[in-house]
Amino acid sequence: MTQFIHHLPRQHRIVIALLLGLLLIIALLPSEQASASRNTSDVDEIELGKRYQLELQLHEAELAEQELGADIEWQNYEVRSGDSMARIFQRLGFSAQELHRVTQAEDADTILRRIHPGNTLRFANNEDGELVQVLYELNELDTFLITRDEEGRFYSERESKEFEVRLGFANATITSSFWNAGVQAGLTQGQIMSLAELFGWDIDFALDIRPGDNFSVLYEQRYIDGEFAGYGRIVAAEFENQGDNFQAVRHENGDYYTPEGKNMRQSFLRAPVSFNRVSSDFNPRRTHPVTGRVRPHNGIDYAAAVGTPVMASGDGRVIRSGYNDLNGNYIFIQHGERYITKYLHLNRRHVQQGARVRQGQTIGTVGATGRVTGPHLHYEFLVDGVHRNPRTVDLPAAESLDPDKMPDFKVIAEQRLAKLESQRRIMLAMND
Repeated sequence: MTQFIHHLPRQHRIVIALLLGLLLIIALLPSEQASASRNTSDVDEIELGKRYQLELQLHEAELAEQELGADIEWQNYEVRSGDSMARIFQRLGFSAQELHRVTQAEDADTILRRIHPGNTLRFANNEDGELVQVLYELNELDTFLITRDEEGRFYSERESKEFEVRLGFANATITSSFWNAGVQAGLTQGQIMSLAELFGWDIDFALDIRPGDNFSVLYEQRYIDGEFAGYGRIVAAEFENQGDNFQAVRHENGDYYTPEGKNMRQSFLRAPVSFNRVSSDFNPRRTHPVTGRVRPHNGIDYAAAVGTPVMASGDGRVIRSGYNDLNGNYIFIQHGERYITKYLHLNRRHVQQGARVRQGQTIGTVGATGRVTGPHLHYEFLVDGVHRNPRTVDLPAAESLDPDKMPDFKVIAEQRLAKLESQRRIMLAMND
């Protein structure tokens, strides 16, 4: 056949080639049945080359983006020193009215006042530039969300990751300082401070700590999907100080109690500063270091660096906040009808006269103002108008645990203190 076509005239060969090409094109065109099959969605198998599956996936992705807010633009802001929410909103182009609406959400005003340099806030605004969400990561596990609803109001919620709690143990004998012992035991800075706060109503950590004192701590360790995610609360602790033994167990209400149900929290802290050297103790016949005269020293002097935080030793109301040549910057706080505490020679005062303060709240910083020889805090404690030694005065205790809750609490306390004891014995055996 090929030889026959080859011997035909050139014009005939061209016509035959065109006819063959036309027949090949017709053969390759899809039939009507094939076209219907390609358009139907009622199929049982996925055929190679079909596009409907890919189109369906794209459609679902678009829907998901719309649900998540495909038109949302996120901004991250790292809090700087001196920042306030008003300043942050101004920098990001949000109005004061938007800030006001945001802070109307439950707990929003209180929580957003606690931001610190280094914290990160996330802001979401829609295509019209309107703020629709603020996200604040409180810690590794908890996030505070403030979200705009369809009516333009904001509501708040907390999102918490699920975590597994395991118990960690630490024990140390003090040789030089409580702080160093805590570090050597593997405790974090926050855990060391929490332990001092827990026993701070009974022990003055600036005066009472001695070499040979011992402490043990049982605390939470949090894990997410098997990965360590941070430390939780202290659940039980024991502190041996100068032969006296103090034990504390956490109740589900968040407070700490002795095994007998007595609240560890008292109405006053033993000291308004943490881990500082006492430069002058309570002494009714002390010789004044500046005048050389014998005059009562009606308080305790805590030597500390300028800027060290000073805490209110109890709940109360500020009755004086001012300055004079003798006391420098000073603050006086009234606690109920019987008690007054005084804080002298401050560098800065953070509260004004008439303000209400809570126990442990920072009210100022250590300074060297007034008639002094160096930076320190002078602290006085008055009962019914009479100066008393803050270290030895009997302090009123907070309310004990409800008797109805004591049976369950005793079971938990016994278990946790037994765990402390067994862990301590294991550690001692390992060290031996």
